[in-house]
Amino acid sequence: MKSDSMTRFHQILLIVSIVPLSWLGMMAVHELGHVAGAWWTGGTVAKVVLHPLTISRTDLSNNPSPLFVAWSGPILGAVLPFIAWGIGRAFGMPGAYLLRFFTGFCLIANGAYIGCGSFDGIGDAGDLLRHGAPIWQLWVFGSVTMVMGFFLWHRLGPRFGLGARPDPLSARVASTCFAMLFVLVGIEFLFVGD
Repeated sequence: MKSDSMTRFHQILLIVSIVPLSWLGMMAVHELGHVAGAWWTGGTVAKVVLHPLTISRTDLSNNPSPLFVAWSGPILGAVLPFIAWGIGRAFGMPGAYLLRFFTGFCLIANGAYIGCGSFDGIGDAGDLLRHGAPIWQLWVFGSVTMVMGFFLWHRLGPRFGLGARPDPLSARVASTCFAMLFVLVGIEFLFVGD
């Protein structure tokens, strides 16, 4: 049986790894959505910025369908993680609850970004409004995705060793999560950058 201090170490390692990993992963999937939207509509991607110390963005040199491209980031940024979680769950992947957490994170982040961003017209929300999206669409998207995200997070605490009856923590899952964060940060610093 693991000592309490090792269990606590793995719990902390898992939590401090999954949150920034989810943030960086969410930005990557969101930008992938913009890139896919640009390609689907004949646009030209000039640059994708993914860096651990900046907010991500996709710059286009040609954008024939700006409304479609603007919606593609948050929509695919919410849908693709959902698909990944569904596949992981269907195949009984160890640690599938981490994909569930990530999916919830992406839903909440994209929903808040679009829904709350509509008030100040920032980022993609500003682009959507400038290109003709009615504000109510942004509010509906934000509300639905945030509720879905919080629903996915509901009762995940024990999987992270939290609560009165926590589940046993896997040292392997915690270490893998930390390794993935380390690799993703390294890739973004070395290859993607600004």
